[in-house]
Amino acid sequence: MSDASDPRVILFTGKGGVGKTTAAAGTAVMAAAQGRRTLVMSTDTAHSLADTLGERVGAEPTPLGPDLHAQQVDTQRRFEESWVEIQRYLLTVLDAAGVDPITAEELTVLPGAEEVLALLELRRQVLSRAWDVIVVDCAPTAETLRLLALPEALGWYMDRIFPMERRIVRALKPVLAKAAGVPMPHDSVFDAVEKLHRELEEVQETLSGKNASVRLVLTPETVVVAEARRSLTTLSLFGYQVDGVVANRVFPADEADAWRAGWVQAQAEVLADVERSFTGAPVWRSAYQPHEPVGLAQLESFAVAAYGGDDPLARPAGPGPMTLRRTESGATLRIELPFAERADVDLARHGDDLVVTVGSYRRLLPLPTALRQHQVTGARIDDRALRVKFTAREENA
Repeated sequence: MSDASDPRVILFTGKGGVGKTTAAAGTAVMAAAQGRRTLVMSTDTAHSLADTLGERVGAEPTPLGPDLHAQQVDTQRRFEESWVEIQRYLLTVLDAAGVDPITAEELTVLPGAEEVLALLELRRQVLSRAWDVIVVDCAPTAETLRLLALPEALGWYMDRIFPMERRIVRALKPVLAKAAGVPMPHDSVFDAVEKLHRELEEVQETLSGKNASVRLVLTPETVVVAEARRSLTTLSLFGYQVDGVVANRVFPADEADAWRAGWVQAQAEVLADVERSFTGAPVWRSAYQPHEPVGLAQLESFAVAAYGGDDPLARPAGPGPMTLRRTESGATLRIELPFAERADVDLARHGDDLVVTVGSYRRLLPLPTALRQHQVTGARIDDRALRVKFTAREENA
């Protein structure tokens, strides 16, 4: 659980090339200028943060000015800290199976591991209490969504399957090793998996807490806005709050020549759609610049103009994407799913879990103890949300 002493955490994401690194860096520079101890860090493997800041940025928080530090995470070092024990075991298995060492090493690198380990670095910085504000320049949207869904998926496995596997291996290790022809994992391997799981759980608690939010960056283009809508739906499904949208590279309305006037009109139509779509969230606009803002002074100017007097560090208001309301007969669970169509949503009850699928994303929600004896008696999509009705079972049913 987060509290008021935790740093304000803002994650910036968006389709590749829309200017999310500029928006993240500008917000961080603006926060530092207000006297907040600020860290801007990159979890994007492209690591364009240093180029945008116009400064050399190291693997540890690098001072750039009063109250401002930047960091490009050394995922190799985090890999060695969090994954090496698991990798060592996997290499012995592949060696026993006759896989050559170079191929084996490639096979034991978890896809997306760099982004996962960068999130663990975010956890470390939050726990350090060294910062008032942490701004995160995330990977493009699709990678970010997969990453933010990972802690909960791993949690389901760890709670239900992992303890049973550990007991079986411990009890039958000699038999299994002989039958399978490969070494069985030692307790240190299980311990490493459990440690990784605990740390990712803490990351999820931080990012879904009251002090954290996601900020979407887009450009006024129909395809880009469509992706931003889908991102909002998926982020809401997993309990992450979107606190605003940065619309970047907006043509000034006073352009005189016909070619640019056409772009102004086209963008105005898209931006009107953005305002209608992201109801309740501010849409900050940044004018098209003659060149990309680079360096602390230009980034601060970019952010000041974009936020237009708003507080870029304001904590998200409201109850969040998921709320549970008690009723006389049971309870109603509300999950915000803006833009989700009825045909895209599937709902199922599996034991003590509620399984919600939206498009290609699925979330397994462990039900609170009080609802496990209730039955799902209705569900509907309305007012940009999924509402699930739970009714208490009859005693003699």
